[in-house]
Amino acid sequence: MPKSTGLGGQGVNLLFGDQQENEKFFDCHVEKILPNKYQPRSNFDQDELHELADSIRTNGIIQPLIVTPSGKNGIFHLIAGERRLRASKLAGLTTVPVVIRDIQNEDSLLELAIIENVQRTDLNPVEEAEAYNRLIEKFGYTQEETAKKVGKNRATVANMLRLLNLPSFIKDDIVSGVLSEGHARSLLRLNEDPLRQKEIRDQIVKNKLSVRQVEKIIRKTQPSHPRPSSRSIAEQIPSSYLSALSNQLLNKLNSNVKIHQNGSRGKIEIEYYSLDDLERLIGIILNQSSVNTDFDVNPVG
Repeated sequence: MPKSTGLGGQGVNLLFGDQQENEKFFDCHVEKILPNKYQPRSNFDQDELHELADSIRTNGIIQPLIVTPSGKNGIFHLIAGERRLRASKLAGLTTVPVVIRDIQNEDSLLELAIIENVQRTDLNPVEEAEAYNRLIEKFGYTQEETAKKVGKNRATVANMLRLLNLPSFIKDDIVSGVLSEGHARSLLRLNEDPLRQKEIRDQIVKNKLSVRQVEKIIRKTQPSHPRPSSRSIAEQIPSSYLSALSNQLLNKLNSNVKIHQNGSRGKIEIEYYSLDDLERLIGIILNQSSVNTDFDVNPVG
């Protein structure tokens, strides 16, 4: 069950849709705009901010910031445009153009901040993955619902969420730009071998390896499997049929599904990203609207 109704599906329209009757546009003093405390972006490149500040000095702010009244007279909470606000202060501006939008609750501030940043590709891959995870945990959205909120493909959201499984030092490398998202996806395959993962990460940094080179190294690292007998080959399910089955499960469960085959045997792997998501999946599998959770979900020790 969703934890909150959030914006009820109107998030993108509220940010980027047609002007509304209650919309107000004016120049607001920069000191009267409070940052959005739910801002998902934590990394602001200072060189880029100074470049934007130079552009603002020359051309002004082309697109207004979006704010909402804070409840205190003349003070506003920022919904969208923190990068422009920071650059405007660097440029020495005392006022910036703003559009006022009426937001009903703090949940909406969180949702709109995430949607705005993702829509404008303002987040690095780790911040984007964390933003999707916050939407899922805060509002109880499925991956499919999250994808619709931000205008992305469900598989894109699922793949981004997988980056959160990487160790902290690799996520830090992604944030700082030392590793690309492609490098990170390759290193995910070595999550069960952290020493080898760290070794290859160091090779990437030292030798500036491309993603293709990393993939080649990892393929050599993976243990070789004995060639299957003619009998086991005959018993294997065609890959096209496996793909069709995976897609059927994906559409039913709204979650990433992998079918691992070993001859005529195998296993089905279903991903989940929170306790609520796990309960949702179990409910679908058991054909129940809810799941009994009267047990301790905290790890022992």
